[in-house]
Amino acid sequence: MDYTEKVISMNELKQQIKELIVSALELEDVAPEDIQDDAPLFGTGLGLDSIDALELGVALKKKFDVKLSAESEDSKKHFASVNSLAEFIQSEKSK
Repeated sequence: MDYTEKVISMNELKQQIKELIVSALELEDVAPEDIQDDAPLFGTGLGLDSIDALELGVALKKKFDVKLSAESEDSKKHFASVNSLAEFIQSEKSK
């Protein structure tokens, strides 16, 4: 069932995002439960890079039907953590 067919809680959404990060980026040494909601996804946090950002952006678009622009400063804020991605997806879906 895709996201538009079902309203889900913020906790469920965060769990789906974590699972998507692990599967889309093929993170072999990371389990979804290892990713903290407020931990940075890039740099010192999960350690993702710009290639990971592109892959994750495509995966988020496919799963949640949201558009993230690589040139947008807002996109950098949205990719800061699982919390910020979940808030962005919920705000986009409520429009």
